[in-house]
Amino acid sequence: MNWDQIEGKWKQFTGSARERWGKLTDNDWETIAGKKDQLVGRIQERYGMAKAEAERHADEWARTLKESDRESHAATRL
Repeated sequence: MNWDQIEGKWKQFTGSARERWGKLTDNDWETIAGKKDQLVGRIQERYGMAKAEAERHADEWARTLKESDRESHAATRL
């Protein structure tokens, strides 16, 4: 799933993101609002990661959203 789609459906995805990055605050989630650069920056701050590592984590999470979205579409077609 691309970041434009994530930003557009941010409220739907925050539960999954909160599970993955529990150290982020409610204020962090409001600030992020689906923007990759904001998410990466907050992951860096809260988890003490380098930018490249935080980006990798964010991209992995986005891929899981794409896979789960594909699975849910396949299930509705059955």
